[in-house]
Amino acid sequence: MRVDGSWRICDDGVVRPVLLTEAKSTDGTWVPVLFLVDCGADRTVFSASVLRELGFQVGPAINQLEGVGGAVASVILGTSIRMKRSDGTSVSLHGEFAAFTDPAALDMSVLGRDITNLFAAIVDRPRDVVCLLGQKHRYVIVED
Repeated sequence: MRVDGSWRICDDGVVRPVLLTEAKSTDGTWVPVLFLVDCGADRTVFSASVLRELGFQVGPAINQLEGVGGAVASVILGTSIRMKRSDGTSVSLHGEFAAFTDPAALDMSVLGRDITNLFAAIVDRPRDVVCLLGQKHRYVIVED
């Protein structure tokens, strides 16, 4: 299985590895979610704007997630994340994921190691490759 991402110029002009997925909303529809592929992030976190789009009614933020910017309040939500494979079919991952409630905390959702550890995560800027590999797929570098 191969799930392809891309390198994208973000709002601040920096090129970052991203993966376009979908997340299941409370009404059962699939909402597009652009994730930063972050091999250093412990867990997957939805931005506050995506949390709002998904329609989850959350109480007060009770969890703290820490990163470079310090500790930020978050909530946990149960949902599914769906990714399109290179063959056109989809794979869904079901679980409990974190979400920030403060819109200033994160401008892009983050795909963390709770998901990327299920795959070989390839983030290869020189060759313009961002992908998740599973099962029988391999990544081979052929030297010129």
